This record gives sequence, C-alpha cells and structure tokens, in this order.
Amino acid sequence: MRIAVTGSTGLIGSALTRSLRAEGHEVLRLVRRPAAAADEVRWDPKGGQVEVTALAGCEAVVHLAGAGVGEHRWTDSYKRELRDSRVLGTRTLARALATLDAPPHTLLIGTAIGYYGDTGDRAVDEDAGPGTGFLAELCQDWEAAAEPAQDAGIRTVFGRTGLVVARGGGAWGRLFPLFKAGLGGRMGNGRQYWSHIALHDHVAALRFLLEKGSLSGPVNLTAPEPATNREVTAAMGRVLHRPTVFAVPAPALRIALGEFAQDVLGSQRVLPRRLLDAGFRFAFPTVTDAIRAAL
Repeated sequence: MRIAVTGSTGLIGSALTRSLRAEGHEVLRLVRRPAAAADEVRWDPKGGQVEVTALAGCEAVVHLAGAGVGEHRWTDSYKRELRDSRVLGTRTLARALATLDAPPHTLLIGTAIGYYGDTGDRAVDEDAGPGTGFLAELCQDWEAAAEPAQDAGIRTVFGRTGLVVARGGGAWGRLFPLFKAGLGGRMGNGRQYWSHIALHDHVAALRFLLEKGSLSGPVNLTAPEPATNREVTAAMGRVLHRPTVFAVPAPALRIALGEFAQDVLGSQRVLPRRLLDAGFRFAFPTVTDAIRAAL
C-alpha cells in the first residue's frame, strides 16, 4: 500500500514506518518543514495547509502527530499547544483528505485513553462514555475534528492509546533510567491502574487496524491485563533486579508536575475489547512481558 504518516519521527511513528517499509509498503512522511526528501510531504497543521496533490493515490493515512503530553509542565500556554497540535492538526488533515477526488480508504488517528477520564477500579471498554477533565475534553474535541473525513466516506479509526512500554521514548522511556539506578518506586498510593501496551504490540495493532477494513470508530490500544502502579513498580524491580523503595508521594508529584499530576495519580482500567473481538493477539499481554520486550 501507499500510506502517509504524520508524526513519523516520534516513538510510535518511527517504529510504524520501519515496520511498514520492511513489508514493502510505500510510506510518505508528512513534515512541518520544507520537504527535503522524495518521501516527504509538507504540511502546516495549525495553518490548515497540506500538499494535497502529493497524497493522491494513498490508500491509508496514519495521523500520530501531537505535542508530548508529559514533555512540559502544564501551563496555560502549553495546554493550548497540546490542544492545538491535536485538534487543529486533525481538522487540517481531515478537511484536506475530504477534497481528494479519490480519498484514501482509511484514516487511522492515534488518540488516547484519556477520553475515559479517571475510571477508578471500574474496567471500561469502547462502549464507555467520555470522562471529565482537561485530557478527556481534549480527546473528545480531537476525535470530533475528524468529522470532515467521516462525512466524505473515509473509514476513520480512533486508536485510543495507553502508556506505551518502550525504552527509547515516551513516559516509560523516562522511567527505565530511574529504576535501573535503583531510584524507582510507586507513585502516590500505587493503587491507580496504568493501562499499558508494549511498543511491539502497539505497532502490530496499528498494522492490524490498517488491514482490518471492517473496524471503524474507537479502538482501545491497551494490553488486555491492566496493572496497578504498585504492580508496575514490582514488575520493574523484578525484571531489572533493582530495589523499588523510593516512593513518590502525591503532594510531591503535584508540585513537580502541576495539573498533569492528577492524570499520573488517576486510574484508568481500560480493556481492548474491540481488538480482541476482531481476532488480534497480543504478543506481550502482561506488564512484565512488556517490560522484558522493551529491554
């Protein structure tokens, strides 16, 4: 297939691009700077511009671009950046694809399980409604921004992503050095659920969604066995053979992270029902499996 990808330099986008090319697919990378290679297409997500003609002939578009949620303290200005990079970027892409005489068959958008808000101990799947809070509201607006593509008849899939277990980036990439140094520990009371997914399984699930033409709408990209933060901490210690005694109390997290702390301390017990029902099989279903895979 000929597939366009935004966010191709990020943790997930770069892994997906390598995987697709290894299987012989042609990948076009949407970049925000002037195109410097034959496989690059210029776009301006906030300015609403895309080189639409370059996307002609694409059978699928995978949209993974967006400012990092945990990259900075959540000031008002950074919250605007988080929102604009997702909502405006999605709207720009959806509108551009809708103008094509022969639009792609599939638009796969990587959104987030933040849609569900804090679920506590309650397990939720794709049938659950939206939660409350900044991330939940952002995810709702993010997915709504794809409406032009849906109205144009493009199969639109929202891959609601959990915490990706990887060594090379993302939130987990920052945890590994701390735990390797023996400085890891639970966060808050540790009873909050962290719905995770191994990077290998995440890329495999994206490939599955590209090829499984019957699925549309929300699909949770999380492992089938969510773990609590205490369980994650214990697994990290076991796999890395390090003590995990440096617990971080909730007040310290709130000081360090600001508003983002409520999401670190919040609980999201999210299940991938639609993936499982469609026949997807996880190679690394438990958090211990995912940590070992990352290493």
